[in-house]
Amino acid sequence: MIYGYIRVSTDEQSVDSQKNVISRYCVEKKMLVDEWIALEVSSRKSLRQRRIEELLSKLGKDDVVIVSELSRLGRSIKEVLGIIERLTQQCGSRLILVKQNMDINPRNRNDLTNKILITVFAMLAELERDFISERTKEGLSARRAKGLKLGKPKGTIQSSMYDKDQERIFHLHKMGVPLNTIIKTHLGYGKYISLRDYIRKRYTDDTTINTDHANTASS
Repeated sequence: MIYGYIRVSTDEQSVDSQKNVISRYCVEKKMLVDEWIALEVSSRKSLRQRRIEELLSKLGKDDVVIVSELSRLGRSIKEVLGIIERLTQQCGSRLILVKQNMDINPRNRNDLTNKILITVFAMLAELERDFISERTKEGLSARRAKGLKLGKPKGTIQSSMYDKDQERIFHLHKMGVPLNTIIKTHLGYGKYISLRDYIRKRYTDDTTINTDHANTASS
C-alpha cells in the first residue's frame, strides 16, 4: 500500500497544493497512491488528532508513506525523529519526503544516504534536547535571580483517586472506621499509606488518624 499524508495548519496553506506535489512525484516515479490521509489541523495537536497514530497502525512491511515535506510530520525535530523511527524501524515501511528529496527505506541497509540521514536526524534530536535543557536552566536561574521561589506553591494539593469518594471517606474516618476497613470494605481500591496521607492533607476537623485501628485491621 502507498499512503499519501497531507496536513495543513492555516488557512493560507492548501491541501490541494500538497496533494499536487505528491501526485507529480508519483507520476515521475510511476507510483500510485492507494489511500490519502488529508486533514486541516495544527501541529500542536496530538499524534492521534493529526492521524499519525492511525497512519502508523495501518502500516506494514513494504508499505510506503509519501509526504510533501518534513514539517508536515511534526512540530519539532525530536518528534519527527520519533515518528520516522517508528515508521521505518517498527513498521518496516518506507518514507518519502518529496521536497527534501529523501527516500528512507529500511530495506536498503547498505544505502549510505539512509545511514547519513538517520545519523543527522539523531544528531539534530540530541542538539534540540541540549537546547531545551539549556533554556530550562537559564529560565530557572533567571527566576532565582529575581528571588522567585521555584516549584509548586506551598500548600498546593494535587488531585487524587480518592477525591470522588472524599465525603464517604471523611464520614467513615470520623466514625472511627479503620483505614484498611475503609479500603477493603467500602472503597475496594487504594492502599493504607496513600489513604492515610490523603486524609492528613485534606481532613480539617481532626487531622489525627487512628493508626491503632488501622494496624489492628491489617493484622
